[in-house]
Amino acid sequence: MSDLPPPDAVPALIAGHGRVSLLTPDGELLDLARAEAAALLHDMPPPLVVHGPSNARRLGLRALPCFDLLELFAFVHPAMPAAPTPLGLALALGFERAADRTIDASLLPALADRMLDRAASLAHTPAGAEIGALAARMHQAGWIWGGAVCDAMGVGATIPPERMQPAEAMRIWRRLPKWEEVAPRPAPGQHPVSPQDARARLGIMLGDGAEQRVGQADYADAASSAFLPRPQRGDPRLVLAEAGTGTGKTLGYVAPASLWAERNGGAVWISTYTRHLQRQIENELARLHPEPAARRRRVVLRKGRENYLCLLNLEEAVNAAATGASAAAVIPLGLLVRWAGATADGDVLGGDLPGWFAELFGSAATIGLADRRGECIHGACAHYTRCYIEHSIQRARDADLVIANHALVMAQAAWHGQFGEQADEDSLPTRYVFDEGHHLPDAADGAFASELSGLEAAELRRWLLGAEGSRSRARGLKRRLDELVVGQPELETPLDAVLMAARALPAPGWSLRLADEAPLAMPLDAEPEPVNPTEALLRLLRRQVLARTAGRDGGYGAEECDLYPVDEDVAAAASRLERALLRIAEPLETLVERLSARLDEDAESLGSVARGRIEAMCRAMRRRALGRLAGWIAMLQSLREPVPSGITTSHVLFLRLDHRPLGGGGARDVGLHRHWLDPTIPFAAAVAAPAHGLLITSATLRDQQDGATAETSWDEAEARVGATHLPSPALRASLASPFDYGRQTRCLVVTDVAHDDPAALAGAYRALFLASGGGALGLFTAIRRLRDVHARIAAPLEQAGIPLFAQHMDAMDNATLVDVFRTELDSCLLGTDAMRDGVDVPGRALRLVVFERVPWPRPDILHRERRLHLSKGQPGAYDDRIARLRLRQAFGRLIRASGDRGVFVLLDRRTPSRLFSAFPEGVEVRRVGLAEAVSESRIFLDRSGAPD
Repeated sequence: MSDLPPPDAVPALIAGHGRVSLLTPDGELLDLARAEAAALLHDMPPPLVVHGPSNARRLGLRALPCFDLLELFAFVHPAMPAAPTPLGLALALGFERAADRTIDASLLPALADRMLDRAASLAHTPAGAEIGALAARMHQAGWIWGGAVCDAMGVGATIPPERMQPAEAMRIWRRLPKWEEVAPRPAPGQHPVSPQDARARLGIMLGDGAEQRVGQADYADAASSAFLPRPQRGDPRLVLAEAGTGTGKTLGYVAPASLWAERNGGAVWISTYTRHLQRQIENELARLHPEPAARRRRVVLRKGRENYLCLLNLEEAVNAAATGASAAAVIPLGLLVRWAGATADGDVLGGDLPGWFAELFGSAATIGLADRRGECIHGACAHYTRCYIEHSIQRARDADLVIANHALVMAQAAWHGQFGEQADEDSLPTRYVFDEGHHLPDAADGAFASELSGLEAAELRRWLLGAEGSRSRARGLKRRLDELVVGQPELETPLDAVLMAARALPAPGWSLRLADEAPLAMPLDAEPEPVNPTEALLRLLRRQVLARTAGRDGGYGAEECDLYPVDEDVAAAASRLERALLRIAEPLETLVERLSARLDEDAESLGSVARGRIEAMCRAMRRRALGRLAGWIAMLQSLREPVPSGITTSHVLFLRLDHRPLGGGGARDVGLHRHWLDPTIPFAAAVAAPAHGLLITSATLRDQQDGATAETSWDEAEARVGATHLPSPALRASLASPFDYGRQTRCLVVTDVAHDDPAALAGAYRALFLASGGGALGLFTAIRRLRDVHARIAAPLEQAGIPLFAQHMDAMDNATLVDVFRTELDSCLLGTDAMRDGVDVPGRALRLVVFERVPWPRPDILHRERRLHLSKGQPGAYDDRIARLRLRQAFGRLIRASGDRGVFVLLDRRTPSRLFSAFPEGVEVRRVGLAEAVSESRIFLDRSGAPD
């Protein structure tokens, strides 16, 4: 129980990197230096703050006992979005005072009062007894807000027996709605969508008086061709549509997609590259279905299982906290319980759980409660019919539009390709829209690649054998199958064989033994202990990498080397491991076959629960083990078959040694990797060819190379997305951006900043960010340089009243960082690739983009091979094309609406002029010194609010 004073008798604090706003308990508002504020806080009660960890960091403190308003917000407004800053909280709570965006510490008590008033009103809602009991449980655990919330809700020290008790309030899984099985959806019809119909639907979505975007109706017209009946099997209707920024392509393709779904009773899968972009598309669909209930029924957002809260994990965490073994976990668990009852979909990573939740309470409070290791027991779980994941799967079967991501779509298609209709919960869609289509090669590369590494192999062992003495709840295959096989020798025998053979995979502690050069130590009188075949191969792979590279074996990053020619010891160890893996795969396949046979042989006696468990376990064994083992065995077999000289193979194999801490004293990982030379080949075979229609769209499908014809640029674009592997040619459409980039932007290449001088680079960022007065996005090609710059410029920017946020520095997800950046109009944000692509921040919140250097492709082995074999004899042009497309994406962050103005600055004096064609027509790229760039940025952006 907390003995801290109530929040109306405590100070309030907003800490920047430079100055601190402090409201004393006496009501005096002070503006202090960081050191002064930290000293004063020693003699004060814990203050009111927004985001305790960030305030502690800025004060130079290890920890800051405080009344964090974000915790109170998460309790009284679960699943409600809010940027984790004082301004963001004020805007979310509807404070008029936030309109002028002048915020100081005197606002925080008012925020607390409003949220405590909300807590009082919760007591009179239908769930009031449940919420009050939960507040009491959190108060018992020492929640700093517990006393104030309980007082506001009228909850006493004891709760009458007839009301919900605190322990029961934590068991939210008992009160969640259930889903029920329904009949399978019939195959969709084949009624086409005409261009006229698409235009009409677009007009309805936009409504009267909407901004007319040049080209949007033409785009919807072209997109409708993806929804015509296909001419023959394996020959989908394919549309490639390049739509410049501002065209309004999302609603442009939603118009024909939604119309086709309604007419034909089928689902269109809309796929994009990131979780953040999924949410952006979902928000746009409010134009199509303004009513939330209708939108939830007809639009479903799908992600991988590892993104969702696992109710079984939650139950075990709550039970552990109830025993006192983890009493400190009660507070984050209580807030998670509040969210679990209000969330739209249970997504803990990028959903409506605030991205700042993990920073306040640690990643174990969120990621640790998701199914991150494939431990789901499906139909055997007591929460199966309440499971968030199963809810989304069931809803997707009857939805009109399913918003997915490229990784999920590829994985699902790959799984169907390997195991057919038994592979997955979903049947393959017949119609796709691939937004951010320029990322398809990268997504396909990840989905269809194979990796035999220490981490991957140890993970499989853990899935098969369980936790092996650790405190994890990992059950292992035997516990998952339990009564399904007990007493049945035809099932127990192959299961025992699998579990015995699985010990050939890396044992716990493998990463600490990776660098061992000597054999395993053993007593002199002991029998020789067989060396673990996986660990033996991993050691030899590490030795080969170190022998053929610089061999630093420390720090961060990775080193790679070619697999061929294969070291003799490596080849021998690979053969031994291949045999060991076969000893796992063969009895496991037998087990799956015999379990599957029970569905037919025991059809009359099997209950629905047992049948569901068998189906789920067979599916899991194929996905988690058999598919992975098949890929590894094929990789190991390739070591015995050297590639003939002069032959171009379909795959690239190489070794990679990762220099990244894995715990246990900075251990490392090593692995054998296999990638498709052209990853669009499996994409075309597994995803495109089985479909009836596909729309692949992006603002950057084509490379705008000087001197290249439109035909040439389209041919290259088709090759990049795999269209050349399909029978019929794609329909091509190009819609120009409606923006006047020559008037709205300036593009500058700075010529006097040394690229290898961290101080000079930081000075350039600082000067440009100060010139713009904030509203700046700083992009980097390396995390190390981002960290260096952040360390040097954070304090001077804060002293100038410009907050600085950074990917890889602020422990918030990218979507939350963008929300903060969008909310704090004069803030700055530093980021890498994820901030370069697909971030939508219109208006003055983003008026300057600074890129630290040309984003050349990373010169690794995979790039080397693709550059050699896919460049059509022009490897330099291949690199240039990648760099130009990345520059186009970065420039595209700058202007998102017709009223925007902005400056794009590239701090790389080595930038070749041939890359300037990356920028839109009408943009003049000028080489200038830093002083001129700073001056011109200040002058141009000072005019951003004035008419031309």
